[in-house]
Amino acid sequence: MLPIRQIKPKNARTKRYLDNKSPQTTENPRTTLCLRYTTSSELLHLVTSDLHALKRPLAIKFTKKNDIHPLEDASSLEFFSEKNDASLMVYASHSKKRPHCLTLVRFFGFKVLDMVELGVVPETVRTLQQFKNKKATVGLKPLISFSGSAFESPVASSYTLAKSVLTDLFKGPDVGNVDVEGLQYMIHFSVDEEEGEAKPVIHMRCYLLKTKKSGTNLPKVEVEEMGPRIDFRMGRVKEAEPEMWKEAMRKPKGQEAKAKKNVDTDLIGDKVGRIHLGKQDLSGLQTRKMKGLKRSRDVADDDAAFAGADEDFAGFVPESTTPDKRLRVEV
Repeated sequence: MLPIRQIKPKNARTKRYLDNKSPQTTENPRTTLCLRYTTSSELLHLVTSDLHALKRPLAIKFTKKNDIHPLEDASSLEFFSEKNDASLMVYASHSKKRPHCLTLVRFFGFKVLDMVELGVVPETVRTLQQFKNKKATVGLKPLISFSGSAFESPVASSYTLAKSVLTDLFKGPDVGNVDVEGLQYMIHFSVDEEEGEAKPVIHMRCYLLKTKKSGTNLPKVEVEEMGPRIDFRMGRVKEAEPEMWKEAMRKPKGQEAKAKKNVDTDLIGDKVGRIHLGKQDLSGLQTRKMKGLKRSRDVADDDAAFAGADEDFAGFVPESTTPDKRLRVEV
């Protein structure tokens, strides 16, 4: 990877512009740019319009055609990304070899990070306008869910990369708290099980969330499909370079989680802590005073009184308890 060229500002205005575009501790919400190839079908135009409607206001749609091949030369895409300050891109193209193709692109530092090609299945497409019901309010964060073993694979694959890109595409701005009333719709992605050599299809469904009284503290939630309904076939992918991916995943110093000292978790999952105490001086320790442990005067006098008792009774033999066997000893 080539080193990034450093630009020295010549005046205060240029310095403010460069500081605004430089990496920030808290980045601005990701903007999505919608472009199309010189040959693009009417179906892709409808699909791109629906994706733009779901992403508003964090989306920019261009109608002019562009002769760009993302997987061959992405320099033009990087120019559009830097010009519009967009870190995500949806590129629509249609050809005989790859019909109805959507290319999802992620950028890091206005350079292409990775790409995923998704082919739209024409027979399954239903747009937002074909569902005659209420639509979600513009600018709200959706609930995003994924189902399917291909998305949860522990080994990195094209489907795990597609899951990561789709999450970044629809998750919206980062917020600390979310109001329950603001959760009005959900975007669900499901993938079929693998059968043979054919790659499974990804199903995209969007549902409205309706809450009703249930007689308990928790409301009753019902879902209603609002569109769009799209099925995708997995195409080509371009994975990120290891060095660029490592740099993109690095957290700023201000956002790193501080590790708690002397706090560990054992094998069972319990939290164990260690407490360090200073050196204790036991010489001045105040203990409990008990009278029973003291040596009294009476005990000392009794010891003195019985000091010569052994000499006086040296030849004395005690009488037997039996009367007929008593003996008398004369000294």
